[in-house]
Amino acid sequence: MKKGHRELTNREISQICMELSLLVHSGVSVGGGLDLLAQEEKEPRLAALLRKLGEEVDMGAPLAQAMEASGVFPSYVGGLVEVGERSGRLEQALSALSQYYLRRDQLNRQIRSSLTYPAVLLVLMLAVIGVLLVRVLPVFNDVYTSLGGELTGVAGGLLSLGRGLSAALPVLCVILAIIVVVGLALAVSPSFRGRVLAWWRVRMGDRGITKRLNTARFAQALSMGMMSGLPVEESIELAASFQADIPAAHRRHQDCLDRLERGESLSQALGESGVFPAASCRMLALGVQGGVGDTVMEELAQRLSQDGEHALENLVAKVEPTLVILTSLMVGVILLSVMLPLMDIMAAIG
Repeated sequence: MKKGHRELTNREISQICMELSLLVHSGVSVGGGLDLLAQEEKEPRLAALLRKLGEEVDMGAPLAQAMEASGVFPSYVGGLVEVGERSGRLEQALSALSQYYLRRDQLNRQIRSSLTYPAVLLVLMLAVIGVLLVRVLPVFNDVYTSLGGELTGVAGGLLSLGRGLSAALPVLCVILAIIVVVGLALAVSPSFRGRVLAWWRVRMGDRGITKRLNTARFAQALSMGMMSGLPVEESIELAASFQADIPAAHRRHQDCLDRLERGESLSQALGESGVFPAASCRMLALGVQGGVGDTVMEELAQRLSQDGEHALENLVAKVEPTLVILTSLMVGVILLSVMLPLMDIMAAIG
């Protein structure tokens, strides 16, 4: 992403790719299609972008090169468009990109919608717990002291925690301010957000759900390359270029290429190197034997993408009840640790 350029949203990328794919399917040239889209676009920023892309394509530049030079398209878009241009399957590449980024947009919206309530709930619960620890417990401690008792055990520990939080309130305010500033920077600064995402990809891009989603992207790029007629090794190199910044993934892809050079089959190389799950490799092996390896790879890409998205949806769905249970337990422990000793004292007095 070039400095000073605001990246396109997933929905904008999906819309551009879908409309351009339809125009190419209708027989319109790429440059002419971009000019038509620029004329119809009501958003000045997008209209200027489409007009610039059209001018560069009309001057002889490949669409992938023009997209990369604009600095607003992810490398994944430019890579698949390049595959489509080299293989004569640009329409299919644009259609696949449109569907991919539409799914990403829908998934992101669902995640934001699903996490908004739990986030608000968490903040409110933390506020309630903070008030109980800092304000309410000292009042109960004064009551215990006036009755000749004192808070001990869990209640005593919570009282000490509350006093510590009260003493550290200025530090907590500074930490909160830093979190707010970082959040605002992530929201308004594409360059800062890009650096944070790059750091995250290097350290967390090969774990859990992120790894599954990246594997699906690799499979989709590999599928496009195979269906376009590119050699398998070249297709793998192209697909691997989208994850070159993830060390563990890069090692697996290089191991896969080395195995292919030693004469192993595609399914065996993908499986032994750990690029694909074993079940996917078995399906691919059967497809290759039947002469429909590229079709099976396309199906695998869709399945892997759906599996990753479903795993992410399930994780998000578990966040809300987990937060409710945890915060409820914390509030319950605080109240019980205070009320039970108080009831004992009242019973002794009575």
